[in-house]
Amino acid sequence: MTTLFFRDLKLVFSGGGGATTGVIFFLAVVATIPFGVGPDLNLLSRIGPAILWIGALLSALLTLDRLFQADREDGTLDLLIAGPLPMPLVVLSKCLALWAASCLPLVLASPVLGLFLALQPAALFAVMATLFVGTPAIVFIGAVGAAVAVALPRGGLLVSVLVLPLAIPVLIFGVSATYAAVNEPDPFWPPFMILCALTLFFGALGPVAAGAALRASGD
Repeated sequence: MTTLFFRDLKLVFSGGGGATTGVIFFLAVVATIPFGVGPDLNLLSRIGPAILWIGALLSALLTLDRLFQADREDGTLDLLIAGPLPMPLVVLSKCLALWAASCLPLVLASPVLGLFLALQPAALFAVMATLFVGTPAIVFIGAVGAAVAVALPRGGLLVSVLVLPLAIPVLIFGVSATYAAVNEPDPFWPPFMILCALTLFFGALGPVAAGAALRASGD
């Protein structure tokens, strides 16, 4: 698993689909919104957490379609299926590598980009914490969609269609926890703990379902 993790991490960065692409797209989304809604700082501060979460979700979708496609094209996927490592662990290693290369930079960049939206310090740290906890769930959900679409010639759009409905609860509780950190009467921990539970649930279910789909596509 460790070897596979570092291999995928190296391939993501060497292929140009790592931190740079996601952060640039994230920056483009955040920088474009103020032009659409106007220079009202109060409005930007109010909708800022939702904008950051939507930007992170869309940035994560950019790399999900290539999670297994490159391995299928060069025959590596067949070797992984026939290898000694169970497929759920293979999927888990690849998901962790993709998250470290593509989503973790978004988490680290979110406080800086939040300054563009006039977010309060409490909101900046809350966005960073919720993205750190919630983005792995998006990757695990995306792994299932990528595994289902890996055998299709143009499965990139299908991955987005499959992932978005399942990622809506993650988006809802991530934004809710961030708003709760800013609005004093609202409790922060209940939506944050539900977000953690969603990540654990999809972290357990996603690799198993994606592994089964990859085996089916190999057959």
